[in-house]
Amino acid sequence: MRVDEARDEVVVTLTPAATASDRDAASVIWLHGLGADGHDFVPIIPELRLTPPGVLRFVFPHAPVRPVTLNGGMPMRAWYDILELSAEGRKDEAGTRASAARIGALIEREIGRGVATTRIILAGFSQGGAIALHAALRYPQRLGGVMALSTYLPLHESVASEASAANRHLPILMCHGLHDPMLSLALGEQSCDFLVSLGYAIEWKPYPMQHEVCRREIDDIAAWLTARLAPGTAA
Repeated sequence: MRVDEARDEVVVTLTPAATASDRDAASVIWLHGLGADGHDFVPIIPELRLTPPGVLRFVFPHAPVRPVTLNGGMPMRAWYDILELSAEGRKDEAGTRASAARIGALIEREIGRGVATTRIILAGFSQGGAIALHAALRYPQRLGGVMALSTYLPLHESVASEASAANRHLPILMCHGLHDPMLSLALGEQSCDFLVSLGYAIEWKPYPMQHEVCRREIDDIAAWLTARLAPGTAA
């Protein structure tokens, strides 16, 4: 496992011991939550105990620093502004779309490295998960999947008209804490149910935890990623 630091991101690379085919190279673009940064989920990578068939890059971008209204205008890393902890208060269309465009640019960069789009996975926790869902559903080429942890679907009213036909059958894993005080279980369930109503197949997994990640969830994430990254897999 190699960790590389850059101004805007942290990159963790897993390289198979055996000679691997370039076609099995894969990338996971993983977005942190409000107030954190790209280092937040780096410690989870060894806990996943993955044995990828090809070179696997985890890209952990840092969100920009911006004033967050909910926190009294305090500058912090955030993918978009939050006015208050209501569904409407979380709506920042301009910020959401700007962050999704940045993730699109990261996808294009991984494609430029020779990674097939079907082996690029978007992932995120809380705010980061919201951006991952928003970007994945609209991306014009088929992706490998999206992993949305303790989050919800932003700008849901525009999904039906903006969704990419290429990702209509995208594998989606949604995990949520039963006792989450920040993003309620009901909000996660509503997002899941809404996507199901549009025809998406969601793998929904609740856990007895708050706004966090637990051991059983890490094991489920590992199993889901292993299935998505199997040799020759095209979602």
